[in-house]
Amino acid sequence: MKTLLQINTSIFSGGGQSSHLADAFVAARKAIDPGLKVIVRDFAKEPVPHLTADGFKGFLAKAGERTPEQARVVAYSDALIDELRRADTIVIGLPMYNFSVPSTLKAYFDHVARAGVTFKYTDKGPVGQLTGKKAYVFAARGGGYLGTTADTQTAYVRQFLAFLGISDVEFVYAEGLSISDAGRKAALAKAEAAIAGLNELEAA
Repeated sequence: MKTLLQINTSIFSGGGQSSHLADAFVAARKAIDPGLKVIVRDFAKEPVPHLTADGFKGFLAKAGERTPEQARVVAYSDALIDELRRADTIVIGLPMYNFSVPSTLKAYFDHVARAGVTFKYTDKGPVGQLTGKKAYVFAARGGGYLGTTADTQTAYVRQFLAFLGISDVEFVYAEGLSISDAGRKAALAKAEAAIAGLNELEAA
């Protein structure tokens, strides 16, 4: 049985446009594969706390040398990493807030990037340990940023996932959602068409 991990990062939970697109994609995948197991992480409902210096020291310490708080942080990180390990497919609903990713997604990245766990250092540089996975990112934006220097998300998310070993990443964009009602409808329709195309390929 295949497993899909859906990560919604919108502060509006399921009400965000990025969440709507991710939901539509996942629903279509479930229709193709009714046995698909879906794990949902909603950062609006369960925000990922920012990593502290003490928590990071817990990552570096041996299990028997951690304080109770450090052990709690490591256990939380381990649970997030376990979901990533089990997932064959990763889906991220990604809004743009103030030209960047939501702070909860950055906090999530900080909790799952663990040397010796999700990546390792070698004489040729870091090597990701979470290989063999496919990721889809549904980016919803109020303005138009794709192909400009203001698009800080695409390269960053792609680079981070590759750092963990996830290099097969597909982006679907819905841009200009705040410019006009007509533009919003056209952008969402284009994104929905892209989702349909991706799932037609999967079903073929």
